[in-house]
Amino acid sequence: MLYIIGLGLADERDITVKGLEAVKACERVYLEAYTSILMVDKQRLEAFYGKPVLVAHRETVESDSDEILRDADRVDVAFLVVGDPYGATTHTDLVLRARQRGISVKTIHNASIMNAVGATGLQLYNFGQTVSIVFFTDDWRPDSFYDRIAENARLGLHTLCLLDIKVREQSIENLMLGRQIFEPPRYMPASLAAQQLLEVEATRKTGICTEDALAVAVARVGSDDQLIRAGSLRQLADSDFGAPLHSLVLVGSRLHLLEADILRENAIDLDSLNAILKRNFDI
Repeated sequence: MLYIIGLGLADERDITVKGLEAVKACERVYLEAYTSILMVDKQRLEAFYGKPVLVAHRETVESDSDEILRDADRVDVAFLVVGDPYGATTHTDLVLRARQRGISVKTIHNASIMNAVGATGLQLYNFGQTVSIVFFTDDWRPDSFYDRIAENARLGLHTLCLLDIKVREQSIENLMLGRQIFEPPRYMPASLAAQQLLEVEATRKTGICTEDALAVAVARVGSDDQLIRAGSLRQLADSDFGAPLHSLVLVGSRLHLLEADILRENAIDLDSLNAILKRNFDI
């Protein structure tokens, strides 16, 4: 059996009982380490599981899946994914490869940012399409995600923005020279995401992601030091929300009175938030 197991959001204790039982029964345990991260290292996982954990980077999963699937028709193998296996990303390619080889697959789900974002107080039914925001570079500033934000905005829906992480990235020079030297990991903060949204707005001029637009920064969801702060995009762009991982939510015009009340509890500055709610939402 190949088990695809969600780990939840924060640390080694977030795995479900069913997931932990499966891990303990597996001969090999792989940790997918490129779409998201837990807030603890693999040594903490190994101590909790009582099993060695093999880190599976992107190249392993995409180019060497045969090793992950080796003997999985005869023994149990676990593939661990931070959050839920089918939340922010999918691993359907690995599942399809397993089934093509006659390997049974079982998925064990868990919490992901896709549903835990409800901690903001914004109703999940009022969310539209989720978008991903990547790090801008000097010569690469993709903004196609903005079209999805605009579509959500036209329907009055909130937008969850998933923020870029860079793990085992190589510089152009090292890549060209074939050197296995990797840059330090980087995790986009909500403040930078807000800055990039304001930059795109300056070009698009749609009036959706203005400095006065209401947004919510979410940091370290599910951990003991989880942080949620609501304010204008300009306030978010100028704030520090601490250690990763971060997400950002753009608030849609269908904002309900109860949603607004919880945003007030998490306001960066209550007076300015009330002014935004009055001006933009008449609440």
